[in-house]
Amino acid sequence: MKILIKNGSIFNKNTFCKSDILIENSIIKKISPKIEPCSGNVLDAFGMVISHGFIDLHTHLREPGFEHKETIATGTRAAISGGFTTVCAMPNLNPAPDNLENLNIQLKSIKENAVCRVMPFMTITKERKGNSVINMQNFPKFCAGVSDDGNSIQDSEVMEQAMISAAENDVMIAAHCEDYDLSPKSESEYLQLKRDLDFVKKYKCKYHLCHVSCKESLELIKKAKDQGLPVTCEITPHHALFCSDKIATTNRNTGFLVNPPIRSFEDREAIQAAIKDRTIDIFATDHAPHTFEEKSIYSKNIENGASGLECAFAVLNTSLVKTGIIDLKRLLQMMIVIPGKIINLDCDLTEGKPVDINILDQYKKWTIKGENFISKGKSTPFEDKKVMGKVINTFFKN
Repeated sequence: MKILIKNGSIFNKNTFCKSDILIENSIIKKISPKIEPCSGNVLDAFGMVISHGFIDLHTHLREPGFEHKETIATGTRAAISGGFTTVCAMPNLNPAPDNLENLNIQLKSIKENAVCRVMPFMTITKERKGNSVINMQNFPKFCAGVSDDGNSIQDSEVMEQAMISAAENDVMIAAHCEDYDLSPKSESEYLQLKRDLDFVKKYKCKYHLCHVSCKESLELIKKAKDQGLPVTCEITPHHALFCSDKIATTNRNTGFLVNPPIRSFEDREAIQAAIKDRTIDIFATDHAPHTFEEKSIYSKNIENGASGLECAFAVLNTSLVKTGIIDLKRLLQMMIVIPGKIINLDCDLTEGKPVDINILDQYKKWTIKGENFISKGKSTPFEDKKVMGKVINTFFKN
């Protein structure tokens, strides 16, 4: 089957250029300024942007173990709907992927049910309990790295041993920083980050900070980068765009309940400045779906987390690009190019490669409604937000 995409502006190798793309049997057959129509479908992308699919380094697919919240099938369909063709699946699962046997349970379902590329994280510690570091020898190269996300390693000796093992085996640690004795204060995040960065400096382990949320953490990250340490960090759309000062205490949208919490106006301003000056490397959704009952205001224990895959591009385009905080090129770098480099994924659009393409309408207006999400998780802090920018088509072949 042939598909010809004409008249679009292609974002490729960090630049925009006017080109047509011919797809044949799910392979990029030709990229050229002008390709004559042929038998098959012709899509007019005039005024639109054609890019590689988005990459999310922080997605909770919930399977195995928590299929009532999400499955690999529903989660990856939600990802494709939002333009994400690669997601890195977090390991807070049952059984936790702390060894190859448990990982294979997850991989079997990925092979059978995923409609996008899924790169799992294995755990840092056995059962994510923070007590004993997993065996990182012969670490699978198709995995994104190791993380105990959702849990934080409280024991400094255990974290140090994890850093040593990760450095020896060229494995990236993606850390959820939270000192439980200090939660939910911002000190909980940045003091544990400071501990971790001291180990990074000593052992030169690749280190990625999950969902940074406060200005002090950003200062530490900037200092680490200035020292040449192998450190990266991510920001979620909700931490980039909201601040606690503007969220009414009577707000009934439990999509605002996330971990780490949405912090102050000063933190939000520091985050947006760090997006501009490139201290923050990438956007990541922290897509964390829960059931309606688990997010209900009537629940005794409302779960932290919200769904984000299906609206991330729209809210970032609306609130950061259209307001002039960053340009579209920078947004696409943070959603495609840089996350690709972090996980060693080639994101160039090249003739002969399997298709991995988004068609983006920067100006499409729509309103976010969680009830319309493909994901099982319908809770979002962006409920009823009017946005501009939508993924019109996604073409993907693994």
